[in-house]
Amino acid sequence: MNTVESPDVRQPDRAAQRSGAAAGYRARVTLPLWAEVRRQASRRRTQLTLGFMALLPLIVLVAFEFDDGDDDNGGGEFASLVELATSGGLNFTLFTIFVSSSFLLVVAVALFCGDTVASEASWGSLRYLLAVPVPRARLLTVKLVVALAYSGLSLLVLAATALLVGTVRYGWSPLRSTVAAEIPAGEGLLRLLGIVGYLAVVLLIVASLAFLLSVSTDAALGAVGGAVLLWILSSILDQITALGVLRDFLPTHFSTAWLGLLSTPTQTDDIVKGCVSALAYATVFLSVAYWRFTRKDVTS
Repeated sequence: MNTVESPDVRQPDRAAQRSGAAAGYRARVTLPLWAEVRRQASRRRTQLTLGFMALLPLIVLVAFEFDDGDDDNGGGEFASLVELATSGGLNFTLFTIFVSSSFLLVVAVALFCGDTVASEASWGSLRYLLAVPVPRARLLTVKLVVALAYSGLSLLVLAATALLVGTVRYGWSPLRSTVAAEIPAGEGLLRLLGIVGYLAVVLLIVASLAFLLSVSTDAALGAVGGAVLLWILSSILDQITALGVLRDFLPTHFSTAWLGLLSTPTQTDDIVKGCVSALAYATVFLSVAYWRFTRKDVTS
């Protein structure tokens, strides 16, 4: 009589045997993405950063309430943003993004991406994560995705809060500037979303640079500060016209190209160049970060 032999449930996983891993080990389930999201959400720096992004538009709104209308906002290329900030919610949001894009958003993105790996090393927990074992490439990918997600969230919180309080206080009116005709509110909102999207792409340079420094040092402050200082240095060099065409290759050269979205018709040439530049820099920095970390001797 023929009998069907039941499989031996105790038989070791052949794939695991070939790789040298323990039976049942699956690299893709180590360090779950949502576990890292919750872990970063519980950190004080995440809460304070997102909280300040929501608070900043309120601070700007209160500051405008003390304006008696006699102060001269001054000239300059972006004077219209200051003069028209109180003419509607869209303009108030545009002004808030403008005053935040050159430094505050840079610091926030550098903080999320520069602190993520270096802080683990400084706490001495990085080697324990790798001993779970979490594959190094997966650990970097999870931490990078979460850091970028919180960076994007900080930008959205800033813009959304500014739009909400600005609209409540100054009403819903067309987007205005001195470089174009008045833009209807519906179209102005779309252009504002385009500005936020472009800034998110440009800030990938800061994110990837901070992430590279984060895997290169055990000092989180050094990674964050290094990324911010290099961004500031690039901004200073971009003001030196004697550099000529070399300025086109600086990371910050196209950081204000979003102004083209305020013109009629929109000017997108510099925006396209800025996106290409940002993605190129981000690709290089992240590639070096992965290459360095996968070969690094982690002792902390």
